[in-house]
Amino acid sequence: MALISVSMVDANTYQVVVEGADETEYRVVMDPDYYKRLSRGEFTHEWVLVQAFRVLLERDANVSIPAEFDLKEFIAGDIEIESKIASRLAP
Repeated sequence: MALISVSMVDANTYQVVVEGADETEYRVVMDPDYYKRLSRGEFTHEWVLVQAFRVLLERDANVSIPAEFDLKEFIAGDIEIESKIASRLAP
């Protein structure tokens, strides 16, 4: 499994680094309302992004995930992905 690290670089903007055979960096925007919808405010923003990336990497290879994106727009209401993220964040 790839190692995923997340750090805030600006308001609502995060750098996500995925380390596996190669290291890949992403710049991700996560709207505060979307964060609350996914996490119910129970987890850190960074943990939500780690779980989101785990789901995305299970579905797609690193190369199919854009280097910069808005999480809400990228998922674009994909109920399956959102429910998988939510289940990983379930208490």
